[in-house]
Amino acid sequence: MSNHFPILIITGRPAAGKSEVIDFLKKCDPIVRLEKFHIANFEELDDFIYVWETFELDDLMTRFHKPRIWSDEKYWFKDQYIWDLYMDRMALDYKKKVLKDPGYHEKMTTLVEFARGGDDAIHHALTFLSDEMLSRASLMYINVPYEESVRKNRRRAKPGQEDSILYHSLPDEKMEFYYKTNDWEQLAAKDPNFIEVKGHKIPYCAFENMPEKTMDPALIAPELERVTKKLWSLRK
Repeated sequence: MSNHFPILIITGRPAAGKSEVIDFLKKCDPIVRLEKFHIANFEELDDFIYVWETFELDDLMTRFHKPRIWSDEKYWFKDQYIWDLYMDRMALDYKKKVLKDPGYHEKMTTLVEFARGGDDAIHHALTFLSDEMLSRASLMYINVPYEESVRKNRRRAKPGQEDSILYHSLPDEKMEFYYKTNDWEQLAAKDPNFIEVKGHKIPYCAFENMPEKTMDPALIAPELERVTKKLWSLRK
């Protein structure tokens, strides 16, 4: 058995600290990262990339005097099924990686990042990942309440960097509409260690980000080690 996670799903509310944890991992010494956190050299699948691409494509349609396809001029989605399409897109990109390199996970970890809101949001989103992904996945939830998510979302906004993974931000009205609720507490209440999705039992653990840890690498490290240690033990 290898010493690293094949797939680690990182989810949570917007601005909860997901991207900051990944940024921390990028800056880790690779040997330390593998030994402490069981994360090898890694590639990311982050659906924000697709979200922003959607807005850019619709803006281009407007420039060509054609109807916008996915979103209006204020970047509200026309149809909610697009969230499922983004999950399918990540599954497709993953499939292409492993088809090109059947030994991909002998040396690589895949990090899958997304945020979802709604009564069945996280569980529903996970159902659009492939069986191959779910069978290899562990999940870390970055845990903050909605009010903290809103505060941090406002703080991280940097005008001119709306397409940045670290610095994109949503207006308050979109935060409330899309993300005020989620199903994390209901999922965690069913089983302290596993989330069942399409017959797959996915090990999970919450990274507790209250009080805030993700602005300080010295605070990220011990909490991340606690979480990944538990996840690793559940995989065995």
